[in-house]
Amino acid sequence: MAAYDVIFVGGGPAGYTGAIRAGQLGLNVACVEFRGSLGGTCLNVGCIPSKALLQSSEFFHHAQHKSAEHGIKYQKVEFDVAQMMKRKDGIVSSLTKGIEGLFKKNKVTYIKGKGTFVNANTIKVATMDGSVEEHTAKSFVISTGSTPIELKAIAPFDGKDIVSSTEALCFEKVPEHLVVIGAGVIGLEMGSVWLRLGSKVTVIEALDRVLPPMDAAVSAEMKKILEKQGMEFMLSTKLTKAEKSGKKVKVTAERDGKPVTIDCDKVLVAVGRRAYTDGLGLEAVGLAPRKDGKLDVNHHYQTAVANIFAVGDVIDGPMLAHKADEEGVAVAEIIAGKPGHVNYEAIPNVVYTWPEVASVGMNEEEAKAKGLNYKTGKVPFMANGRARAFGETDGFVKIIADAKTDRIIGAHIIGPNASELIAELVIGVEFSASAEDIGRSSHAHPTLAEVMKEAALAVDKRSLNF
Repeated sequence: MAAYDVIFVGGGPAGYTGAIRAGQLGLNVACVEFRGSLGGTCLNVGCIPSKALLQSSEFFHHAQHKSAEHGIKYQKVEFDVAQMMKRKDGIVSSLTKGIEGLFKKNKVTYIKGKGTFVNANTIKVATMDGSVEEHTAKSFVISTGSTPIELKAIAPFDGKDIVSSTEALCFEKVPEHLVVIGAGVIGLEMGSVWLRLGSKVTVIEALDRVLPPMDAAVSAEMKKILEKQGMEFMLSTKLTKAEKSGKKVKVTAERDGKPVTIDCDKVLVAVGRRAYTDGLGLEAVGLAPRKDGKLDVNHHYQTAVANIFAVGDVIDGPMLAHKADEEGVAVAEIIAGKPGHVNYEAIPNVVYTWPEVASVGMNEEEAKAKGLNYKTGKVPFMANGRARAFGETDGFVKIIADAKTDRIIGAHIIGPNASELIAELVIGVEFSASAEDIGRSSHAHPTLAEVMKEAALAVDKRSLNF
């Protein structure tokens, strides 16, 4: 039995980042992870592998549909799904090994196995080699992440034809027709991968818009762009059943009170994720997760058991890797007696379609609902010289600022490299910048970032180039 200051249960973005920070602060720390590789869903079957496939498929799509505009012509463009998967897996493997190296560097003990609480100071680990160990700690952090939501009654996963995002990352060949249930981030990203490689993609969404949490203007623009790329949408449509029918999958849904039937090759169920807190033995310490699997915590991330903390996807808030990162660092600092803190108003959200979508802070609907007096500035990428040079002019930047103080309260981008561009506006929100602060800051020319400046100036109706 080994004794630690803190044990992180789960080695995803919250757990491994928190463990490293705890090690930096001089704590005797361990991280328990059952997957056999660190990085959690994000690194193993989420963020990283999906971005690898998105990038590969975008290269193919560009060669097919955009390169001729630049005077570059190919006689024949082909793709190799097996090589794409091999490249994806290689990236994941190298990054997971990199985290193990960081653990050694920061003196974090890596325990491979499934952890179950015995009491508030003891955890039992069924290790991957078949043995059972017990470890004690002054504090524990539950950072076990999340798992895809399964619609068991109407579309149960079979691991092959009716799948979650995990299996959709590993198709051996391109589906002829892929039906995606859910027009959220995961659905649109994975739908984009297979659309670019030749699938017919139909997205079924119960709500009346794509990317429901995003600003309405972004949602409308994204739908228009993806439809232009060939993606089909059935909005305000409720899935009623998905089941195997011979070699096909039969999908039935209800739209405007009428039944709709689709025969397809694969169905991706992407209706969200659920906190993964099953099998942790929480009953042994008197903790009971909510129906959604999440745990309630206070502002110091403490559960109802004072020395057991929880961060990441197992608590409220957006299920984002970088949100989990920040909470992992914050809880490590709190346990070490320092003032850990996360500013949730400054957590960006990104969709890695092409063009990309990124946002931070409030959208316009939220500002209206709160009765705020605000003003907006909106500038299209069409007006930007670098975007024209790229041949990537779809989308816009929209900045929302308080009408009295000019403080930025929200920013929304749909366009090329939005995932990178949003960082400037995240910093602006973090440090309570005004739109004028961004507008008066010099931006290199020609760059895509100039659209941030123009949108900030447009808040005060004084954009210079639009």
